[in-house]
Amino acid sequence: MPADKEIDEIVAMLDGKTEEGVSRIGVHRVETEREDFVKEVHHHGRCDVGSPFSRADFKNVDCG
Repeated sequence: MPADKEIDEIVAMLDGKTEEGVSRIGVHRVETEREDFVKEVHHHGRCDVGSPFSRADFKNVDCG
């Protein structure tokens, strides 16, 4: 279970992002052996980060 200090650090990080104007934040907790592991992904569009649409990884269906 995370310590209160860790929770305060996460809240401060999220507060900083919103103060910078970030309007959408997704947080995923992953167990890792590295305590300092943080991965930040930035996306310029409004679709979900990592979705097939954000990666242009989808196929057009021929309706004809």
